[in-house]
Amino acid sequence: MSRALVTGANRGIGLELCRQLVDKGWDVIGTSRGPAPALEELGVRVEMLDVADEESIDALARRLSNGTRLDLLINNAGCAEKSTLEDLNTPGMRKQFEVNALGPIRLTWALLPVLGQGSKVAMITSRMGSIGDNSSGGHYGYRMSKAALNAGSVSLAQDIREQGIAVGILHPGFVKTGMTGGRGDVTPDVSASRLLERIDELSLETTGTFRHANGEDLPW
Repeated sequence: MSRALVTGANRGIGLELCRQLVDKGWDVIGTSRGPAPALEELGVRVEMLDVADEESIDALARRLSNGTRLDLLINNAGCAEKSTLEDLNTPGMRKQFEVNALGPIRLTWALLPVLGQGSKVAMITSRMGSIGDNSSGGHYGYRMSKAALNAGSVSLAQDIREQGIAVGILHPGFVKTGMTGGRGDVTPDVSASRLLERIDELSLETTGTFRHANGEDLPW
C-alpha cells in the first residue's frame, strides 16, 4: 500500500487531500498543530507538527524513522497575514517566511531518509508567488514567502533528482477555505482532486515545474 504524508491536514485543502487519498486506498499520515477531530474521523494516522518549529520537525522525523517509507509528501501547511505598503506587518511577514518557505524545505530535508526512488514531493504554493503574474501588488509577506518557496523548491528538485524523487510546485487555485475567508473560484474537493491529478502526472522529467492545479503552466 502506498503511503502519503500531508501537512496542514486538519482542514481545508489538506483535509480534503487526505480524504481523497484514503478513498484511493492510500495509507495516510496527516499532520496538525493541535487537535484534529475531522482528520481523526477519516481513520488516518494523526501526527502533531508545527512546520515553523525545527524541534517539532525533528521529532516527527524521529517518529517516522522506524522503517516508515513515504511514497508522497505533500507540503500543504501555510499561513497568510495581511501586509500592505501602509502596514508591512514585519512580524507577520517573518512568520509567513517561516511557515510558507522555510518549513516545507526543512521538513522535506528531514524526511529524505524515508523518501526514496519513485517518491514524490508536492509543494502547495500560490500563483501569488509568481513575479511575472503580479499585476495587483500588495500582499507583501505572502507573495514574498511563496516566491521564496518556489525558488527553494526548484533547487530541491535539482538536488534530489538523482535520488529518484520528483518535486512538483503546485498552485491549488483560488479555493474557498478559511484562509480566503470563504472566497474563491473552487471548493476544496475540486482543488484536491485536481492537485492529485497533477501529482499523478509528476515525473523526473517534469520535476521542478510550476503548475496550476488545472494543468496550466505558470510563469515564475
